[in-house]
Amino acid sequence: MDLRVLEVFCRIVELRSFSRAAEAVSLTQPTVSAHIKSLEAEVGLRLFDRVGRTVAPTQAGELLYGYTRRILALCAEARQALGEHKGGLHGHLIVAGSSIPASYVLPGLVAAFKRKHPAVTLTLAAGDSRSVVRGVMDGSFELGVVGARFEEGRLDYQRFTEDELVLAVPAGHPWAGRNTVRPSELAGQEFVMRERGSGTRKTMEDALAARGVEPGSLRMSLEVTSNEAMRQAVKAGAGLAVISRRAIEDDLGHGQLVALRVQGVRLKREFYLITHRSRSRSPLAEAFLAFLRRRTVQEK
Repeated sequence: MDLRVLEVFCRIVELRSFSRAAEAVSLTQPTVSAHIKSLEAEVGLRLFDRVGRTVAPTQAGELLYGYTRRILALCAEARQALGEHKGGLHGHLIVAGSSIPASYVLPGLVAAFKRKHPAVTLTLAAGDSRSVVRGVMDGSFELGVVGARFEEGRLDYQRFTEDELVLAVPAGHPWAGRNTVRPSELAGQEFVMRERGSGTRKTMEDALAARGVEPGSLRMSLEVTSNEAMRQAVKAGAGLAVISRRAIEDDLGHGQLVALRVQGVRLKREFYLITHRSRSRSPLAEAFLAFLRRRTVQEK
């Protein structure tokens, strides 16, 4: 069996689409169809059924998929071992992170990995947690770091590091001289919020709802798509915000913002390292994952 054909076969199983698989492996759809036709002729069995606009593997396809994943994983392991034997890793890897990990956690780790493996190139892609999860699911990213868990059974979530969220108020706010506020005081206050799909917003809404503060009781004065925009909006007096302490450390140090805690509300969250349960990964991705996991163990 041709390894390239097996890779194409795996992508079709994972993406449930010939056209999306063709795009993922940089081939035309007729070429992908021809590859599968030749594979079905070789094994003497039909491997896919069409279900509406999608395709699904037959029982034979599911059986072959299990073996194919192991074959491709073993090939990737062999390539990595040979690459390291020749003098190091090579290739390009896209690492995805939600806003806080991409801005404050991953850059130093990416730089440290690059120093260890100078021949590799890495791209750090930033988005909200939901978009990073989607990218790992559809194969755009081999791995990601996000600040919220979503009910998606195809992904593995591994705890990576912790983040503290605080209630940020401008220095001139009436609450600026306090250390804490009661949950009931938040109702009716104007808030600057991240967009839906943001891990920061999901953590805030879940934590407040657990204390009887419904998200709808907060008056959203402004919705933004980045922590930097949120930070600047709070300083400008647009409202209060629940935001990562990491994002406002400089403002706290310069006295432009004040960080408060909400009594009885745990505004801490985990950052998770996410990978696809069944999709094979490149040798470079496996090496970077091992590097991140070693760092996690060292921190503990």
